Amino acid sequence: MSYPADTEPLTILIAADTYPPNVNGAAQFGYRLARGMTGRGHEVHVLAPRASDGPSFTEGRAAWTVHRLRSHGVPTHDYWRLCYPWEIRRDISMLFDRVRPDVVHIQCHYMVGQYTLDEAVRRGIRVVATNHLMPENINPFLPFPEWFKRVIARNSWRDMGKIMGRAAAVTTPTPLAAEAMRTHARLDGVLPVSNGIDSAGYEPRPGEVLEDPEHPTVLFVGRLAEEKHVDVLIDAVARTPEHLGVHLEIVGGGEVKAALQAQAARLGIADRVRFRGLIDDTELRLSYLRASVFCQPGTAELQSLVTLEAMSASTPVLLADAMALPHLVVEGENGFLFRPGDAAELARRITQILELPEERREAMGRASRALVDHHDIRTTLDTFEALYYGSRPVRQGSTGNTGAAQRS
Repeated sequence: MSYPADTEPLTILIAADTYPPNVNGAAQFGYRLARGMTGRGHEVHVLAPRASDGPSFTEGRAAWTVHRLRSHGVPTHDYWRLCYPWEIRRDISMLFDRVRPDVVHIQCHYMVGQYTLDEAVRRGIRVVATNHLMPENINPFLPFPEWFKRVIARNSWRDMGKIMGRAAAVTTPTPLAAEAMRTHARLDGVLPVSNGIDSAGYEPRPGEVLEDPEHPTVLFVGRLAEEKHVDVLIDAVARTPEHLGVHLEIVGGGEVKAALQAQAARLGIADRVRFRGLIDDTELRLSYLRASVFCQPGTAELQSLVTLEAMSASTPVLLADAMALPHLVVEGENGFLFRPGDAAELARRITQILELPEERREAMGRASRALVDHHDIRTTLDTFEALYYGSRPVRQGSTGNTGAAQRS
């Protein structure tokens, strides 16, 4: 078996356990990867769980094809879906017969990713594996005691090593995540590859007039889940000086939304906290551009695409000093870090930024914009394209196959 010539377009199968309409970083990456590779002339197919009950089916799309697998809802999560192996293995095998991919790119070692990798390895097809999830991220949705969650996490790390260790190349969005995979999953040589962002899309357009907000606004974008700690942000806004009139805009939905709304009312700031729910990309871009400061208080971020989007819009940032977030801040230049869970410190930092002269805040925004250049989506696509063709060196000790299947 041999790789297709570098100039020959590939048939790429992207296997994702979460994909739009789901709203999270991994789902957005899968979508942008499919769009980017299609734009480069490759034939792209996406394999993902369907968002509702029913049999597997194929969506009609003009640019690339999305194949949806039979799935089942999870009581503790509002959109996560489970795919049972006895229901999807045959469908995955039949899809390989129809699509005949040159390369497979899995986005997770659970369910869809695992059984797609199994089929690809069985057929001798090159596999690239990307990990977007730390096993501990799912703890809030597991109805078990803490000791049992730790057992599940250890087993998940072990399975990640066994499954992704069969791929020709393994990537993850940040060096921190790569180190965690080396330590816990025993995966050496994991390549840190940014999820990438089209930063120019968040800049003000020529001649565009942006409406100034009536009040200084702190923006949060993301899933309203326990590990995002939006409650800490609401508490912090309530602690800011009254004369500043700080408002909070929250974009996203999730299982803790009602509790957050109740918290804002209890603190007497319901009139200053706006829950916008899910909004389209056009409105989201405007929210980034209008915001005085962006805050990400989450403690389980592997990269945080929404923070990169805010930085692309030249917005100062306040980020929890946890996981990959510290890599996105140069203290005092584009924003500040704060101790996770410390609402008092976060309130002081919000106040500090909002009391700066306007020209100083604008300089912090420009510093944010400059820092996202090395996360450009074109660099990300270049890297994955090279991994698909096998023209980029892969990790040492890989036991994965190194050939791409030839079309028969």
